[in-house]
Amino acid sequence: MEGIKQLLASNIRRFTMIIALVGIIILFQILTHGILLTPLNVTNIIMQNSYIIVLAIGMMLVIITGEIDLSVGSVAAFVGAVSGVLLVSWDLPVFLGIIICLALGALIGAWQGYWVAYVNIPSFIVTLAGMLIFRGLTLVVLQGQTLAPFPDSFRKLSSSFIPDLFGNGELQLFTILIGLIFTVIYIVSEFSIRKKDIKYGFNTLSMPLLMLKIILLSVVINLFTYILAQYEGLPYVLLILVALVLGYTFIMNKTVLGRHIYAVGGNANAAKLSGVKTKRMKFLVFMNMGILAALSGMIFAGRLNAATPQAGNLFELDAIAAAVIGGASFTGGIGTIFGAVIGALVMGVLNNGMSLMGIGIDWQQAIKGLVLLAAVAFDVLNKNK
Repeated sequence: MEGIKQLLASNIRRFTMIIALVGIIILFQILTHGILLTPLNVTNIIMQNSYIIVLAIGMMLVIITGEIDLSVGSVAAFVGAVSGVLLVSWDLPVFLGIIICLALGALIGAWQGYWVAYVNIPSFIVTLAGMLIFRGLTLVVLQGQTLAPFPDSFRKLSSSFIPDLFGNGELQLFTILIGLIFTVIYIVSEFSIRKKDIKYGFNTLSMPLLMLKIILLSVVINLFTYILAQYEGLPYVLLILVALVLGYTFIMNKTVLGRHIYAVGGNANAAKLSGVKTKRMKFLVFMNMGILAALSGMIFAGRLNAATPQAGNLFELDAIAAAVIGGASFTGGIGTIFGAVIGALVMGVLNNGMSLMGIGIDWQQAIKGLVLLAAVAFDVLNKNK
């Protein structure tokens, strides 16, 4: 019991958001008479929120450094518009078009990061200007029109599924196999981490708690893949999301770069005196945000199968809300990649559940605002305690 109390006390915000997500899922599963967790709708939740999750990961890093980026929706729209010109109007090869768009996102992020990190202009002002600039450039590139359709190979990025290697039955066996493989990898990883922690004298979970954690997460992984296997299987975009979550989690938790990013947000002056290149860290974080905004814009364009001037509207608010609900603090230095994903899923399930119930967009916006306010209030009260 003492171990459980310490675990809960040290991860109170993370567990609270997980419990809140589970509670929201159960609530809407009841209110929608079981529609929420049908295989088709679970797949829709993933695909409808994939671009927000991508943005939330980048936004989490920005907020950890104590900054903000209001331009991500406009950047996503601009890159989506450029991808439309490259792939629809100019008929460039899809791979080349994607590389060009990601490079454009990196250039945009570097441009904004330069003003924030090296000229010391507040990120709120720089990215507010960026929001206006790239929204205007989106209209210029598209000339107020919609470009469609995209090549099928580009649409696979956000709208297609991994084919079943074991036939095309009602149950996608390959998806279930992938779930089992991920479970084995996860179990081996947990025991490997525990072995290293014990070797270096770090605090670690007791064996009963570790086994409970492994059993619960293994059940969740396999139940999730089983639900997906009953429809079309694993979407390609889900693999992209998993790769991003695992990659960025490793960077933030296991590398010098990640520790430096946290240090900049925790206390920039102390970090600078300790040898951390604070300006470079902020520059890289904004550059990274530009790349992820570009990826998000392409995923959205591929799912919509069109580049439209209205794309990316309010994406920045959803990304910020996801990061804050997931545990980020505007004072900097606090937040996790996993938390950003949980926050995005909270917002996504809320949107989907209210839509299934026929609640209008006006009330949806109001309820999402209240949830965001409650998350920030909880963070402030928790810190005061």
